[in-house]
Amino acid sequence: MSEILVLVDHVDGVVRKTTTELLTIARRLGEPSAVFVGSGYEQAKDTLVAFGAQKVYLLEEPELTEHLVAPKAEALAQLAERCQPAAILLTSSPEGKEIAGRLAIKLSSGLVTDVVDVVPGPDGSPVTTQSVFAGNYTVQARVTRGTPILTVKPNAATPETAPAQPVEEKAAVTISDAAKAARIVERAPRTQTGRPELTEAAIVVSGGRGVGSADSFALIEGLADALGGAVGASRAAVDSGWYPHAYQVGQTGKTVSPQLYVAAGISGAIQHRAGMQTSKTIAVVNKDPEAPIFEMADFGVVGDLHKVVPQATEEINQRKG
Repeated sequence: MSEILVLVDHVDGVVRKTTTELLTIARRLGEPSAVFVGSGYEQAKDTLVAFGAQKVYLLEEPELTEHLVAPKAEALAQLAERCQPAAILLTSSPEGKEIAGRLAIKLSSGLVTDVVDVVPGPDGSPVTTQSVFAGNYTVQARVTRGTPILTVKPNAATPETAPAQPVEEKAAVTISDAAKAARIVERAPRTQTGRPELTEAAIVVSGGRGVGSADSFALIEGLADALGGAVGASRAAVDSGWYPHAYQVGQTGKTVSPQLYVAAGISGAIQHRAGMQTSKTIAVVNKDPEAPIFEMADFGVVGDLHKVVPQATEEINQRKG
């Protein structure tokens, strides 16, 4: 079977859920080969084994983690030229998409970003599905030149285990001086909230202008905690200073694709819809029955979120208890 390269997304060996999704998708297309950059492989190994990596390429050059994305793109390009994979899969994160763009140029290959599904076509090559123009269209595309390079959105697939015994190979790569132009001089851990990562969460509860204040975002946090989900915010809420920009969902914020998206007090401007349009189920709370967000809602409540959200939170907590 054809080899499929998967760039492992991890933090010091802790493999993100997005990588287990990519390995699951890779098994549809061929034999997954994980590309592990940096330190912490011994901690990551069990996860890669559990989700079917047939081979693991270890890239340990310090330049790969001491600089920004350019060295990783060069390393992946060199690896791809050696093993000639049938496709290369990366997480559709800001870093993943920048690596993918640089890689596509180096390999003279086609690139598809923000993919929500991948299946093998009649000839075995990947056929991708994207949701575009604020969810108004679903398109299918395939790469016709070079090695297909795909960035896949979180929650595009349900991770499925398939234990394997991967072959490990230390891959030597050469990093050019040009790729070392930007060096990382400091790293600081992000403050932990105890909630799942926004872009990876299966449930997201977002608040908008209708929340009314920073203090009222406690209602959104309470519902998110009751559901075991992440908290998001619309641009209007972020611009008002009610919630940090890091949690903005939308075209100029983060893109999410959870199993359940709850929008409270969000009108549904196209900017916001672009960031959550691929959510599997959308529930809306808004006092304006004409709000555009209702057009894409699977479930809707016309009412004051300051009354509806606390009642929903209380009911969920009672059922959990």
